Amino acid sequence: MVIRSGLPGLLNSISGSRSTPSKNKITRSLQAGILHIENGMSVRSKSHYRTLTLLTRKVSRPVFESTSLSKAEVIGRNMNVNQFVAMSVRRISTFCSNRISADNTLLNNSNKHRLSSALININRINIRFINSGSKNNTVGSGSNTSKAELTNNKDSGSSDKNSVRVMSTASNLSNMRKGHISQVIGAVVDVRFDGPPPPILNALWVDNDGTRLSLEVAQHLGDGVARSIAMGATEGLMRGQEVLDTGSPITVPVGTPTLGRIMNVTGDAIDGFGPIKSENHLPIHRAAPSFDEQKSDEALLITGIKVVDLLAPYAKGGKIGLFGGAGVGKTVLIMELINNVANKHGGYSIFAGVGERTREGNELYHEMMATGVIKRVIKENKEADFTGSKASLVYGQMNEPPGARARVALTGLTVAEYFRDEQNQDVLLFIDNIFRFTQAGSEVSALLGRIPSAVGYQPTLATDLGSLQERITTTKKGSITSVQAIYVPADDITDPAPATTFTHLDATTVLSRQIAELGIYPAVDPLDSTSRMLSAHIVGERQYNVARAVQKILQDYKSLQDIIAILGMDELSEDDKFVVARARKVQRFLSQPFQVAEVFTGKPGRFVELPDTIEGAEQILNGSCDDLPEMAFYMVGDIKEAKEKAVEMLKTRS
Repeated sequence: MVIRSGLPGLLNSISGSRSTPSKNKITRSLQAGILHIENGMSVRSKSHYRTLTLLTRKVSRPVFESTSLSKAEVIGRNMNVNQFVAMSVRRISTFCSNRISADNTLLNNSNKHRLSSALININRINIRFINSGSKNNTVGSGSNTSKAELTNNKDSGSSDKNSVRVMSTASNLSNMRKGHISQVIGAVVDVRFDGPPPPILNALWVDNDGTRLSLEVAQHLGDGVARSIAMGATEGLMRGQEVLDTGSPITVPVGTPTLGRIMNVTGDAIDGFGPIKSENHLPIHRAAPSFDEQKSDEALLITGIKVVDLLAPYAKGGKIGLFGGAGVGKTVLIMELINNVANKHGGYSIFAGVGERTREGNELYHEMMATGVIKRVIKENKEADFTGSKASLVYGQMNEPPGARARVALTGLTVAEYFRDEQNQDVLLFIDNIFRFTQAGSEVSALLGRIPSAVGYQPTLATDLGSLQERITTTKKGSITSVQAIYVPADDITDPAPATTFTHLDATTVLSRQIAELGIYPAVDPLDSTSRMLSAHIVGERQYNVARAVQKILQDYKSLQDIIAILGMDELSEDDKFVVARARKVQRFLSQPFQVAEVFTGKPGRFVELPDTIEGAEQILNGSCDDLPEMAFYMVGDIKEAKEKAVEMLKTRS
């Protein structure tokens, strides 16, 4: 029913229910509340009453639909009823005031001045409502938490200066420092503050047509002006618009509630299943672990991929780079790694999609659900249950502004750090593509007017990359193993972006277009791929000797290819013919069907244990398989499967 007793009756009506009221009830109640808000105005405000009557009759419902607070926002901000109503009224008043001068159909000219006065009065009354809320009269659930609760407890699992818990409330919004937009140039927004501007990297909030847009302070221009980079689209922003300083960097939800979910750079869920209900939030800008917190771990991470485990093994807690041009299989290899690690090791994975195709992000999400990495159950109330999921996804795809693409990798890393530091886990962080991180940094640098360095990259390329990479490490509590796809522009490995990335890596997996053209997948180049773990005292004498023998025979074959191309195989010596035959078998044995590619190839994927890989390569090298056709080794798992395939091929021929 429509509330007749004005705002007090509205408050009593809503507070009578412990759950959030329905949207229709709020709409009707909010209309009545606005119409009776003159209870706090002077007697001469009857003209405001008539104006607001006209306003609510014409635009209340469409305005409410585009500006209303969602249930998730109410619960997340832990609003009491007074704050809930005040914030809703404020959104509507802001929505309407922004359209007074632009929309002549909204109100006629005689009512515009009176509406403006009414909106000013409403905002004044809002201040009183916002500050008058009681703790025991909340909409939704949860504890009443301040906006930034700094904890100083060394046992909390993360460094003191980084441990920040953020739960925004309406009362905090009123206490934030306010500035106003002075200039908007694409993704760059200049904000003027009275007094000193906010610190560098602070997050600012601005209302963009009912949507909260986050800005990050990048420069101080003087006279209280802060130049910021937008984390979203800036269309619709206007000069003079109010901006709030949050007082802290961008903070994102972390912990178990993020598993199975997709979030953007600011931690907002973008999978359509409501907000991420996490009690823990952390800033994306954090210091790397100190020297005494780190430890050196030489344990191997078994991936089940033959060419990787044998020739360029991954270190648990290390940084691995996947190098390759467009279309050679970087993303497919990452998907297989996520699948294998989740299914075989039971570990959590964080995937940061940085500047890549939205289609690939969507495919990865559905592939994870198909393979059980993400488990999603839709309940009767249309809410989703992600219990049992093993991965979190953080996306800032190529359609996002450069500010978002330059920070989304930090968001994914922050989520991974929480699992490492607070839950003592070994976490896998996948970044696709780290080149887009440096590319976005280059765009931001140009927008900020910095003088570019070599090939047009930002002058702070090494610093930007180092601040990200140094946080990826092993501590005494857990580890983060990072696999980073690295696009190589024009297949030029000397480009500053991939060249700078090399210095941080423990292993490199180079994908070759020439090998891909042979139909060998994964198209890993066994000669260019390296790993510091391929040492006899780490992997053992047997694997080390087999790996070096494989590399030698492949290098010998590569040296003979020019002779073969000119003179043919017949001109080779008998020893060289053996080298070529065995090298081609090794080359094909290192191919492997992937589980995530089964839908395309029709071949079931294989997870090959390291001893089986070593045994197979050893048998090929010592001549035990000289009588088998080389195609028997193509797209198989272990050597036993290759021999079975050879028997089938002989039967088919006969």
